[in-house]
Amino acid sequence: MSQRIKSPCVSICALDEQDICVGCYRTGDEIAQWTRLTDAERRQVLQRVAARERAAMNFIPVPGVPVKKP
Repeated sequence: MSQRIKSPCVSICALDEQDICVGCYRTGDEIAQWTRLTDAERRQVLQRVAARERAAMNFIPVPGVPVKKP
């Protein structure tokens, strides 16, 4: 049995004016629902998180890891 996909929380918990966490880039709803999501749903959230992070210009690519375009 594989482990569940872990939360992207970085313990910097503050929602901005758009209801996006400044630490992990999840919405308030995504944070509240995380424990009830399936792994497939968690992957979808993480894809949205990555897009938000790139849009915020805080994305630092990891060498050798391909980046999907939104």
